[in-house]
Amino acid sequence: MTTPILPHNHGDIHNVLEAMPSKDTCADMASAFKQLCDGTRLQIFWLLCHSEECVLNISAAVGMSAPAVSHHLRCLKDAGLITGNRHGKEVHYHIASTTQAALLHHFVDSYLHTSCPGEFDSQGISHSQTEHFQHESCSCCCSHSDNK
Repeated sequence: MTTPILPHNHGDIHNVLEAMPSKDTCADMASAFKQLCDGTRLQIFWLLCHSEECVLNISAAVGMSAPAVSHHLRCLKDAGLITGNRHGKEVHYHIASTTQAALLHHFVDSYLHTSCPGEFDSQGISHSQTEHFQHESCSCCCSHSDNK
């Protein structure tokens, strides 16, 4: 990306402009955030960050009909945030094994001031959000694999 010439000189901003993400990169990020702008979808995403569940369990957990949950799952799957594995007649959904999904998981947990269930020390005390965010992975979301 070429560095634009600014009409006013308010200081040295050239390094910032050179590092500024492209419009396409920002559009991709906005699309991912858009999928989480619905409260129920955000709740479903959070649940799937911490467990692998079928539509009926998700439906019961969020208090919605299975078709409504399926719609939200389709949106999250199309955005690349979740994936599913077939187990007999059921599909079990979980967070996708992508950097984008993991970063959004950490962002959501941090924003909601929650820790990953299962991320506890030997005395049963939850890690702080700062410590959790600094981990390269956590057992609940980063243990999922698309090859289950």
